[in-house]
Amino acid sequence: QVQLIESGGGLVQAGGSLRLSCAASGRTGSGLDTAWFRQAPGKAREFVSSISWSNIIYYGDSVKGRFTISRDNTRSRVDLQMNSLKPEDTAVYYCAVKLRSNDWDTWGQGTQVTVSP
Repeated sequence: QVQLIESGGGLVQAGGSLRLSCAASGRTGSGLDTAWFRQAPGKAREFVSSISWSNIIYYGDSVKGRFTISRDNTRSRVDLQMNSLKPEDTAVYYCAVKLRSNDWDTWGQGTQVTVSP
């Protein structure tokens, strides 16, 4: 069974940076399609970024040019480098993978990112 473990969240001032990591336990070898989503209080879940097993990358419009997604050499961890953070980036960030279907069907527990003005 694959479990996703997010880390790297925290409190940062506007303009600062954070790096989130999503580690997939119980799986090695080829990478999975992996995405980051976020959800702020009272708002719908929002797509942030994704990287396919073949390293095709997408970004949500609100983070383009500021966030960078990458896969490490072991292909069992996906990082999200977040630069030039804004208060509106404050949310719980979740990573998700397409494990059993062509949908984001396996999710991590989330990590809180708070950006102060």
